[in-house]
Amino acid sequence: MTNAFAKDILTGLRAEQKHLPSKYFYDDNGSRIFQEIMNMPEYYLTDAEFEILSLQCKSIIDALQFSTPFNIVELGAGDGLKTFKLLEYLVKHNIEFNYVPIDISQEAMDMLSKRLKERLPGIHISPQVGDYFEILKKNKENDYPSLLLFLGSNIGNYLDDKAIELLQLFNNNMKKGDKLLIGIDLKKNPIVIRDAYDDKHGITKRFNLNLLLRINRELNADFRIDDFDFYCHYNPITGEVKSYIISLRDQSVELKAINETINFEYNELIWTELSKKYGLQEIQELAENSNFKLKTNFLDCKHFFSDSLWEKP
Repeated sequence: MTNAFAKDILTGLRAEQKHLPSKYFYDDNGSRIFQEIMNMPEYYLTDAEFEILSLQCKSIIDALQFSTPFNIVELGAGDGLKTFKLLEYLVKHNIEFNYVPIDISQEAMDMLSKRLKERLPGIHISPQVGDYFEILKKNKENDYPSLLLFLGSNIGNYLDDKAIELLQLFNNNMKKGDKLLIGIDLKKNPIVIRDAYDDKHGITKRFNLNLLLRINRELNADFRIDDFDFYCHYNPITGEVKSYIISLRDQSVELKAINETINFEYNELIWTELSKKYGLQEIQELAENSNFKLKTNFLDCKHFFSDSLWEKP
C-alpha cells in the first residue's frame, strides 16, 4: 500500500492542478471522522438512506427474486449501520443468506463483526479486508446468487467516465441475474447540499486535513496543518460538489521518505473530492451505460436519495 500511496500522492501533488485521491481519506482516523460527518444533522444522506433500508426492506428483498440462499456483498461496509435493518429483516424472517462486508479498514471490520454477532446471533458473516475486485472474483465462483451493496453515494465520488468504468468492473465480476443495490444522492435544493458539505462544525474540514496528517505519518512529510484551509463548492446544474484544500501561504513541504519537496503558492488549491448528485434520468443512463438493467429506484420520503436496484442481464 505504501508504494502505491507514495506514487499516487506524488503524482497528484506534482500535477499542474494539484489533487489528492479521496480513497486515501479512509485510514482508521479518517474512518472515525467520517462517522462524525454521517452523524451530523445537516448530513441528510445518512438519514435518507437509513430510512429506505429500514422501511422498505420487504420491497427490496422481494424485488431480488432470488429463489435460493444468497450472498450479500457490501463494498465499503464501514460501520454497517445502514445495512443493519436489512440484515435484521432477513434474520427475523429466517431467510438464508451470507453477509460478506468488505472494507479497507481492519478496525472497521473488527468492530462491525463484533457488533453484528452480538445483535444478530446466528448471522452468517464473512468479513473481508482488502481490494473489492480480488474478493469479487472469488465470489463470482460461488454457486449462489449475490446482491452487491454499494451504498452511501460512493458512486458520486467518480467522474462520469470513471464511474462507468468502475460499474462495468462490478458487472464483469457478477453472475447473470446478480443484483446491485447502489446508493445515489439526488439533485435537490442547493442550500441543503451546501449545508451538508460545508458544515459549520468544521468536521468536513478536519476530514480533509487528516489526509495531510496521513501523508506526514506515512511519507515522513512536514505539512503544517494550520497553514492550510478547506473549501467546497456545489454546482446545481452539473450536480457536482467539489472539495479543496487551500494553501494559506507560499510554502514548501518535504516528503522525506521519498526525498521529494513540493512547493505551494499562496491560495493554491488541492482538489480532494468530487461528490456528484444525479437526476432520475441520469441514473437510468448510468445503469444502461454500465451494462445493467435498472429494476427500480427506492426513494426516501423527501426524495433526497435513491437506493437503485440494478440487475446483470
